[in-house]
Amino acid sequence: MTIATGVGSMPGDDLADVQGLVLDELADGVPHLVELPGRGIHSGMVGRTLALVTTIGVDLQPAGWRLTDAGGLDQRRSQSRLAQDLDVLEELAQDWTGAFKVQVAGPWTLAATVEKPRGDKVVSDHGARRDLAQALAEGVRDHVRDLRRRVRDAESLVVQVDEPALAAVAGGGVRTASGFGRHRVVHPPEITEHLGWVLEAITAEGAVPWVHSCAPETPLDLLRRAGAQGLVVDLSVMDAGDHDVLGTALEAGETVVLGVVPSLDPGRPGDVTDTGLVDTVVRWLDMLGLDPDVVGPHLGVASSCGTAGASAAWARQALVLARRTAGHLP
Repeated sequence: MTIATGVGSMPGDDLADVQGLVLDELADGVPHLVELPGRGIHSGMVGRTLALVTTIGVDLQPAGWRLTDAGGLDQRRSQSRLAQDLDVLEELAQDWTGAFKVQVAGPWTLAATVEKPRGDKVVSDHGARRDLAQALAEGVRDHVRDLRRRVRDAESLVVQVDEPALAAVAGGGVRTASGFGRHRVVHPPEITEHLGWVLEAITAEGAVPWVHSCAPETPLDLLRRAGAQGLVVDLSVMDAGDHDVLGTALEAGETVVLGVVPSLDPGRPGDVTDTGLVDTVVRWLDMLGLDPDVVGPHLGVASSCGTAGASAAWARQALVLARRTAGHLP
């Protein structure tokens, strides 16, 4: 049966309310630990992930997150917020027996976002980006162990590694601190190795590693080589080569989650229907010559990207549409 899930971020500032909504609407799918970036930078994708990186200090500067000799107040705030969110999840999901998903920022998105102690991005320094990736891998190990204690009856745990900046890292598109230049391209072997450390840590703890990016030109074949057992993509930005990679992944028994539900409020909400979304998925499968009955158990549907920028009403409707669409597919 095709699964329904969410990408991660949603609007709002009350985690209990939004988390309860996700558990209810995705009761037959793969619900996720909600991210509410509207609560502030400590609750965003990067801030939440840096809460896991305990062997490297970070703090918040006017330009954003920066590596430091020791963890600062803002890293501790992120850790406290994450612990509170996990406490809420533990209470709400105490009877959950299905699969459950959490999200972390990937090593290359962190490297393209976090600054070195003296400025400019970690991606500019070979040693710094290696250390950050290894620290993330260890932090993710501990995170999975903690989640297993909290959602103890879950059939399986999925860790979605978010890499929205990977395409820029691989294509030399990360801007320097001045904004006038761009950092050098990071070559595929190193990208694969660093991402592989994180994905291997997830697998070693008995969880399933997925990688998500809704950015065009993300090297999907590289994600598979690094060890991703699931790919979460925005179907609308895929090119011919991407479609082939996704089809190969499905045929290999790996998970592919298609982002087909708009992540932002459409101009006319009535134009987006589960029937239309089902047609989109079926046409895509037909284009690749894939049998829905064969690949259905490995196929998922979700919003095209996170819904933090949408209205609360549309974020809810996006979950409903994903659920209904999955329910109409094999």
